[in-house]
Amino acid sequence: MVYIVLVNWNGWRDTLECLESLFKLEDADYTVVVCDNASEDGSIQQIKLWAEGALTAEAVDPRYEPRLYPRLPKPLPYVELGPENSVEAAGSARLVLIPMGENKGFAGGCNLGMRFALDRGDAEFIWLLNNDTVVEREALSHLVAKMKKEPKIGLCGSTLRYYTSPETVQCYGGYRFNEWIARVLPMRGERDSNGAPLESEIEANLKFISGASTLVRRDLLEKVGLMNEQYFLYFEEIDWAVRTRGLYSLGYCRDSIVYHKEGRSIGSHRSSVKRSLFSEACLSRNRVLFTHTYFPARIPIVMAWVTLVSFQRMLCGRYALGRTMLTSAWKGLLKSPRKVKPAHVSGP
Repeated sequence: MVYIVLVNWNGWRDTLECLESLFKLEDADYTVVVCDNASEDGSIQQIKLWAEGALTAEAVDPRYEPRLYPRLPKPLPYVELGPENSVEAAGSARLVLIPMGENKGFAGGCNLGMRFALDRGDAEFIWLLNNDTVVEREALSHLVAKMKKEPKIGLCGSTLRYYTSPETVQCYGGYRFNEWIARVLPMRGERDSNGAPLESEIEANLKFISGASTLVRRDLLEKVGLMNEQYFLYFEEIDWAVRTRGLYSLGYCRDSIVYHKEGRSIGSHRSSVKRSLFSEACLSRNRVLFTHTYFPARIPIVMAWVTLVSFQRMLCGRYALGRTMLTSAWKGLLKSPRKVKPAHVSGP
């Protein structure tokens, strides 16, 4: 059984488009779990209306309408779980809605879904997927096939393409990472005769898998643990990858295609100035917190880099952004790192 976990925060329109594509996957043995991060836009109610057939999922970009047809027959059986419900209350429903009483960030939402899947006892894999994505019908089957073929892979990523520019690749499974200045770097590598990157070349350089599409093996959670909720947003994937070193490898499945709207799920798109300040605050704080946790000797280098970039932003007239980056970096330095314990995994 595969559990597909989506985290929704004030984004039910994107979530509905994602759900419509998910329920057209060629795989039959999966359950979709939507964890709502205390949305204020009535997301849970809107998702229920969609499942009942009273609301239609619409594509943000008309080019994706063919992927939503024919529309999934409704009503679609679903279960909404409350604090008083046990996992058994979900029964055989293929769509499970779990409202959260507070916004616990990306890691917190993913962890709630993963705990549900583990408590059910029949999870072999869990697919963490951003709610602002649309997937090809074979996206999951290719991921699962690769993980079954290569049991040393603990986390596996997809080919992420930009939703608005599907001919352009956002990332090949994940990214490289410069541990000296805590910067994410794009992947590079040799390509085949068709211009596509070689999976082996990508995997040799991968430092972490993009959280927009990550298939995780169940026993990794038992040995390594869930995501670190201390980050709230950003760097939880990098932290996870570091913790898997020596136990599992990172994988890339080229044929698993996912279209990503980038930033809509967290409101961090470049067009949103207000949200970009929040995003930069999280990035700066967590960049330092991550370094403090795993590479404390490099803290002076990372702080110097963040300070330099912050002053550059200020000199360019982006004073609020520069100040946010600098103050957030110091918050990360003063925060005590938190260790994550292995997850309890129920038996099958």
